[in-house]
Amino acid sequence: MIINTGCRTDILAFYSKWFINRIREGYVLVRNPYYPSQITKYLLNPEVVDCIEFCTKNPEPILKYLDELDRFKQDWFVTITPYRKDIEPNVPDKQKVIESFKKLSDHFKRNYVGWRYDPIFINDEFDVNKHIQEFEKIAKALKGYTKNCVISFLDLYEKVKRNAPNLKTTYNGRTKTLEKIVIA
Repeated sequence: MIINTGCRTDILAFYSKWFINRIREGYVLVRNPYYPSQITKYLLNPEVVDCIEFCTKNPEPILKYLDELDRFKQDWFVTITPYRKDIEPNVPDKQKVIESFKKLSDHFKRNYVGWRYDPIFINDEFDVNKHIQEFEKIAKALKGYTKNCVISFLDLYEKVKRNAPNLKTTYNGRTKTLEKIVIA
C-alpha cells in the first residue's frame, strides 16, 4: 500500500504533530469525502505500507520527526515556486523552504527528495521570462540536493478562472508552454 499525504491538504505543513501521532499509534482513519459516513481504517506500519509519499510546500514542521519515519520507505516532493505572500499566503519564505529541502535531502539522500515547480501560471508579473529566471535561481540553490524536478501548469477550472481572472491561458500565442526551461 502507498500512503500519499498531500492530496487533500498539506498535512506536513499544518498537521505534522497529528501525522506523527498517527504513525506512533499505527493507524489512521480516513473519511470518504463523497460518502461522509464511510470511514476506513488504514494500518501505518512498514509491514503493510510499501511507501509513504510526502507532498508539501513547507517541510519544516516535520523535520524534528524524521528519525521516527526512517522505518518506512519514502518519497518526498517539496513544491518551491517564486510566488509572493499574496498568491501563497501560508507558505514560508522561499529561502526557508529551500533550507528545509536541503535538510530533507541530507537526511534521506537526494534520490528520495524531488522538487515541484508548480503550478505554473502566466500573468502580467509572472510571464515566461520571469518563470525561467526564477526557475534557474531555485535550481541553482537546489543543485546537488535533488535529481528530480516536476513542473506542471495551472489547470484553469471554472473556479480558478472566477477566483483569479488575471491569469492568462496563452502567452505570445503559445498555450501553456515554457520552452526554454533547462534543469541545472
